[in-house]
Amino acid sequence: MKPKQIKGVPEQQYGGSHDTESEKRFEPALLLSKFEILQNRFFSINQWQSYCGEGFADFRLYDHKGDLAERNPQKGDFIRIDIPGPGEKEAEGYDWVEVTDICFCEERNSESICMTCRPSEDPNNVKNDHITHFYSSKATSTFMISRTTENLTAAVYGRNESPNLNAELIDTVRNIFVAAGGMIGISKIQWKKLTDGLLDFD
Repeated sequence: MKPKQIKGVPEQQYGGSHDTESEKRFEPALLLSKFEILQNRFFSINQWQSYCGEGFADFRLYDHKGDLAERNPQKGDFIRIDIPGPGEKEAEGYDWVEVTDICFCEERNSESICMTCRPSEDPNNVKNDHITHFYSSKATSTFMISRTTENLTAAVYGRNESPNLNAELIDTVRNIFVAAGGMIGISKIQWKKLTDGLLDFD
């Protein structure tokens, strides 16, 4: 299926892609307060795993210096990802992405926030400038939340996904297998846990 063209989401050019979305309907009088809750959850990256349950990747926000951050993400920050299974050897078992863009869009009857991330080096390893992620540096993940007059939506849009081959042999092999799994839909299952979890206010 051809990926959606969405404002704020990079254009799909090659490799794998996915559109993972969850939607929940609310009474109009509750939408603004529920969207505020959703926004707080969206920006609480260090708590994402708690919204999704066991078996979901663990996310941790780091500032541009590589220090753990307990705040809303900012452009230039990094996110450390601990996915289930073996991770990057060079990055002590973790995958890393950089927050490259955060966009806010508000119109009369709608509002959206999106955050785009791209595979990056490990900010704490100054001796290694390799991308420490199973996808190449061309790939992006755009996380988005939005509201209309009736619904709240949480989504993750993956674009230009291909394996990261610029790594040590053992990491290259791992990247090929993990990326291949992501490209055939395994990662979408994980992202669906996140989008569902962010909207689960019960």
